[in-house]
Amino acid sequence: MLLPRFEAMRHAHNAAPHVDWPTRKRHLKALQAMLHKYREPLAKAIDADFSGRSIQETDMLELFPSLGNLKHALSHTRGWMRGSQGWANLWLLPARQAVVPQPLGVVGVIVPWNYPLFLAVGPLTDALAAGNRVMIKVSEVTPRFAEVFASAVAETFAPEWVTVVTGDAQVARAFSTLPFDHLLFTGATSIGHHVMRAASEHLTPVTLELGGKSPAIIGPGARWEHAVERIMLGKLLNAGQTCVAPDYVLVPREKLDSFVATARRVAARMYPDAVNNPQYTSIVSARHFERLTGLASEAAAQGATSHALFDAAPQASRRRLPPVVLTGVHDGMRVMREEIFGPLLPVVPYDDLEAAIAYVNERPRPLALYVFDTDSTRIDRVVNGTISGGVTINDTLLHVAEHSLPFGGVGPSGMGGYHGEAGFRTFSKEKPIFRQARWNGAGLLNPPYGKVFAAMIRQLIR
Repeated sequence: MLLPRFEAMRHAHNAAPHVDWPTRKRHLKALQAMLHKYREPLAKAIDADFSGRSIQETDMLELFPSLGNLKHALSHTRGWMRGSQGWANLWLLPARQAVVPQPLGVVGVIVPWNYPLFLAVGPLTDALAAGNRVMIKVSEVTPRFAEVFASAVAETFAPEWVTVVTGDAQVARAFSTLPFDHLLFTGATSIGHHVMRAASEHLTPVTLELGGKSPAIIGPGARWEHAVERIMLGKLLNAGQTCVAPDYVLVPREKLDSFVATARRVAARMYPDAVNNPQYTSIVSARHFERLTGLASEAAAQGATSHALFDAAPQASRRRLPPVVLTGVHDGMRVMREEIFGPLLPVVPYDDLEAAIAYVNERPRPLALYVFDTDSTRIDRVVNGTISGGVTINDTLLHVAEHSLPFGGVGPSGMGGYHGEAGFRTFSKEKPIFRQARWNGAGLLNPPYGKVFAAMIRQLIR
C-alpha cells in the first residue's frame, strides 16, 4: 500500500521537477484555508484523543504557530527561491557562479502524538514552500485527529502532492523504510535510532527532533516570581507533554524551598479547581499515565520528596495527573535519566553558577535550555558555556514559535533543523552552478606543461 503511493509521487515529481512560485503559493494558500476551515473539527478531535485538552490550548499551541509559519512562508519563499549568484573567484574570471535551491522530490514526515497538528503542518509548510511532494505518517495514539486530518488533506490536495498515512507502529516502521528524498521524524530518542537505521538503507538524509531533558537555570539575579511563573507555564501547558518543556530546574540552594512555595501558588492561580479545570490537559493514554505515576513513586521510594502543587489526588480514570515538584533527586532515579514528558518537575539546588553549567554539560545535550537572570554577563556565561538545540532567555518555549529561528536538536536531542528559511533549505537541494565564459584562460593550464604553465601555477599556489 505504501510503496505504490510513494512511487506515484516520485513519478509525478520526475515528470515535473521544477515547481514555480505560483504553484507553491497555491499550495501554501490551500493549506492556510484548510486550517481555518477545519479549525473546530481538528481541535475537537485532539480533545477527544486526549480525553481532555481545551480548544483554547490547541488554538494557542498548534493553530496559531502553524498559521504564523504559513504567513512567514508566503511572505518570504519567493525570495528564498532566488538563491544567489555572482562572479567566480579571481582566478576563474570571467566565469560566473550561482546557487539555485531545487526541490528534493518526495519528503516523508513522521508526526508524534503530543502536538499532532503543529508537528504535521510545520514540516508540511516548509516542504511545500521548497516545492516538494509530502507523505505524512500520523500517530496511532491520536486516531480521531488522524481521521480528520487525513480527510482534510485529501479534500485539499491532489494525492500526488500530499498524502496522509494512518496506521499502527508496524505501518510507521514500513513508512521509515521508503526511499524518501528526505525524512523528518519527531519523537522519542529510542525510536529515532530505528528511524535513522531504516533510512540508512537508502542513504536517505534525516532530520531528527528527539527531545531529551531540557534544563531551566534560575540565576542568582533572576526576577524570582517571573522566573518561576514562566517555568511552570512551560511545564503545565499540555500537562508537560511537550518536547521542549522544562524537564528539571537548577536553582540557588537557598531558594529551593521558595521555589516549591512559589510554584504551588502559580499553579493554583493558573488552574483554579485543579485537575477538574477543563483547561488542564489530561495525559494522552493509560500507558503514559502509568509511566508517569511510576516515575514519581520510584523517585519517592529512592528518597525524593514529592510536593503536590494541587490539593487533589490523581484521577486514573480520567488520566488527570496533578503537577508535582520533586526535591532530593539524584541520578540513580529514572526521573533524572529519562525524559519526563509530563507534569513532574525535579528541582536541583546549586551552589554557584559554574556548578549549574557543569551539571548541564555532564549530561546529554538537550533540545532546549532556559536561563533566567537580569545580568547579561551571567546569561552569556550560560549560553556560551553550554550546547543545546535552542535557548530562550527569561522565558520558556518561545524560541520554537519564532519563525525566523531554526528549530532542531543536537546530538542525543536530534540533528538538523527546520522552521522558516531553515526548513526551506532543509527540504531543498542547493545546487551549485558554475557557468564558464566563452572567452577564458582555462586552456592555458592544459598539458603539455611548459613555461607558461609553470609561471601560472607559481601564481596560483603562492
